[in-house]
Amino acid sequence: MSQTQAMSLDEIYQLAFDTLLSAGADEHNATILASVLVNAERDGSHSHGLFRLPAYVAGLKSKKINGSARAEVTQVTSSFIRVDGNQGLAPTAHDAAIPALAKAAQKTGVAIAAIHRCFHMAALWPEVEAIAEYGLAGIACTNYMPSVAPAGANKAFFGTNPIAFAWPRSGKTPIVYDMATAAMALGDVQVAARDGKKVPPGTGLDNEGQPTTDPSAIASGGVLLPFGGYKGSGMSMMVELLTAGLTGETFSDETKARDNADGGPPIGGQFLLAMSPEIIAIDDWQSHCDLFFERMSGLPGEGVRLPGERRHKNRRSTAARQINSELLEKIHAL
Repeated sequence: MSQTQAMSLDEIYQLAFDTLLSAGADEHNATILASVLVNAERDGSHSHGLFRLPAYVAGLKSKKINGSARAEVTQVTSSFIRVDGNQGLAPTAHDAAIPALAKAAQKTGVAIAAIHRCFHMAALWPEVEAIAEYGLAGIACTNYMPSVAPAGANKAFFGTNPIAFAWPRSGKTPIVYDMATAAMALGDVQVAARDGKKVPPGTGLDNEGQPTTDPSAIASGGVLLPFGGYKGSGMSMMVELLTAGLTGETFSDETKARDNADGGPPIGGQFLLAMSPEIIAIDDWQSHCDLFFERMSGLPGEGVRLPGERRHKNRRSTAARQINSELLEKIHAL
């Protein structure tokens, strides 16, 4: 069993901020990314919290990531925004893009943002939750480097290609889900390998193309599988087309070809969609949807948990979080 160390949220933030600053990020970028990392730990998304910090540091130290980037937002049409991340961290691009995207959607009903030249390796739910805070429904997706074999193949071609969705609820926490189109997010596989745990059957193949529940065999020379076979494979392809085909950015296999292999995240694109129920719906959409969620939650069985409920419950706790001791040693050594 892995050893852990208790840290307050303030301590987690300060560790992330100081580490990013020393690696070459300026205060603006370090503040935004440290907030994203501590929020992941706060909400229980351990595979996207401090676990990601060494990779960000690698990218900053190699100068692949521009630690002083300021995203440039261009309003191409009334409902389309183009964002140049200037080779910076994706959360910094979101900080500039989402207010502009929300303003456009609140005016036109639907708006799209295409983000280019940014490094995205954080959880995907912060973007859509931020969109929901404007009273909008949001969808986000991004690709990565190849780690998932399409249905019928045993070689990596797709990224884990996550999709996130958020639905606003007045006076209540939004409905939010964030899912990889792989059977399991790569970060979760890596955490399982670190902690000596098995993964469910169907998660991936080893380096000989054989099914395995050993996360180390998947993460080191093996390959992940899409969830649900051809269904997840189709959704993963959709993400590739939205984040690369539609935006003009690189597909996952192209991204790997131009990455410097420093261990940091690869540069790429992202697709964001914001929709206004206030404009689009023909009736009282809030009460209509609230009744839908009530009926769903009241179904017989072990109990339906609405997407995002557990994360928001974790968020209410101000208690110290348990951080893997080996990870902390690695971060301090940076």
